[in-house]
Amino acid sequence: MKSKIKSILLAGIALFLAAALITYPDQTLEASIRGLNMWWEIVFPSLLPFFITAELLIGFGVVRFIGVLCEPIMRPLFNVPGVGSFVWAMGMASGYPSGAKLTTRLRQEKQLTKNEAERLVSFTNASNPLFIFGAVSVGFFHDAQLGILLAVCHYGGNTLVGFCMRFYGREQKERGEEKPSVSLYNALQALHRTRLQDSRPFGKIFGDAVIHSIQTLLMIGGFIIMFSVFNKLIFLIGISKILAVGISLLFSMAGIPGELALPFFSGLFEITLGAQMISGVNLPSILPQVVVVSFILAFNGFSVQAQVASILAESDIRFAPYFFARILHGVFASTLAILLFKPLYQDQLTSSWSSIPVFAADGDMDWLYPFELLQHFGPMITMISLACAALILLRRLSRH
Repeated sequence: MKSKIKSILLAGIALFLAAALITYPDQTLEASIRGLNMWWEIVFPSLLPFFITAELLIGFGVVRFIGVLCEPIMRPLFNVPGVGSFVWAMGMASGYPSGAKLTTRLRQEKQLTKNEAERLVSFTNASNPLFIFGAVSVGFFHDAQLGILLAVCHYGGNTLVGFCMRFYGREQKERGEEKPSVSLYNALQALHRTRLQDSRPFGKIFGDAVIHSIQTLLMIGGFIIMFSVFNKLIFLIGISKILAVGISLLFSMAGIPGELALPFFSGLFEITLGAQMISGVNLPSILPQVVVVSFILAFNGFSVQAQVASILAESDIRFAPYFFARILHGVFASTLAILLFKPLYQDQLTSSWSSIPVFAADGDMDWLYPFELLQHFGPMITMISLACAALILLRRLSRH
């Protein structure tokens, strides 16, 4: 019976999408182009170098080397192997869904148990600093000081999620519970063994890294475009406004203005659109907007969650712990925003106005420079990368 209901539900969603696409062709095209531009200009060129580098580091044994050295830190704090430090750092630097991609890769390499992988993926998918500072704080709110508060709440909340998830699956015996012998010599030995186990020549390793990374990014692009269209359709049909009424009632009980309900709902699907809409709401205090933005940044949005689910499906890592961790991260980040709003934002803002008001505007624009570079050179990087991938595939096909 459950299977039949699921079949009917999925078929209904597909029919709804088809009918809505036919009914609103112009608006869906506009939303589709918006999602494509986001992927073409920002997502692809910013994530591709991280993905390729990560593949090379795994293939050459560097990640195993880092894992041996960081085991005494990561095991007590988060109950994951030392290789988790690499995933954690790369996830914060490059943004979602890098954490899921690297965790799945390490699980396939059998460097993680299933429980360890589910713990690790729960706190290694984060927004990158460029998005928090460049797009949200300066681009939408026009306030670089706000980026410090958002970043501390986001990454601090993620760390707290890692602390909490260390107890997940503790009833099962872990292979890494014995204390390892940690030394630089052992780490180098592990690096050497890992390199010898991979018999592929450098050209093959590099080619595989490019192909696998681009395949993942093409999948990510498809999700971004579809969720951009889906978000636009439910807004045009009126579903967003209906559900926003219920959210506004919950917000009023929590002391949050009801005007943020619709932007919050949009942000649950797509973070960028939600953050932009939240920044456009005029309120006496910016605190409610900071709390809501902190939650949607932590929640990742259904678009990112769908990308993560698709990546995790390549292994035996379950999606449910990751989804639970996103809600937990949202609660932690929002709570930290309330607690740290005065010391990290209000007090610092007052201090900066009294000491360096002349340079404040110029300093804010510095955060936009990397973002503008990506938008300018991003399409060219995307085209060159896709051309390289096509050449590698053609060369391999010609050998067979």
